[in-house]
Amino acid sequence: MATAPEAGQLIALLLKLTNPKKTIEIGCANIMQIIAIDLDREAYEMELPIIQKANIEHKINFIQSSTLSALDELLNENDNRGIFDFAFIDADRVRYQKYHERMLDLVKVGVSMPEECVKETMKPNRQHIIEFNKFLASDTHVQISQVPI
Repeated sequence: MATAPEAGQLIALLLKLTNPKKTIEIGCANIMQIIAIDLDREAYEMELPIIQKANIEHKINFIQSSTLSALDELLNENDNRGIFDFAFIDADRVRYQKYHERMLDLVKVGVSMPEECVKETMKPNRQHIIEFNKFLASDTHVQISQVPI
């Protein structure tokens, strides 16, 4: 399976905007410092020629394991809590909720830019958007949806 081109473009844009240094991927392959987890090594090896051509093999730590076991192992090492800037899950949809629960402890949670980095002129508008998003999340008139892009 491969990610749809429009999803790949959106992810590439998000990565450029957020400039993550460390990411975790369920299913293979991506771009920066990566821990890639997949039970099927062939999925990784299928991408390996592209990875090698892009000269980024040194940035990828492939873990051949069941995802839940690998995530639990990462969580058992407390140094891994909150260290990932980005997570991409594209495998085994039956277990997405279990992956999500573990990712909450592995990925930094919060806004993409720390408050101290926001220009003073942008802070009022930013706060309005944050408040609006909180309002939408609690508004029973609105159905929030995860879009598969």
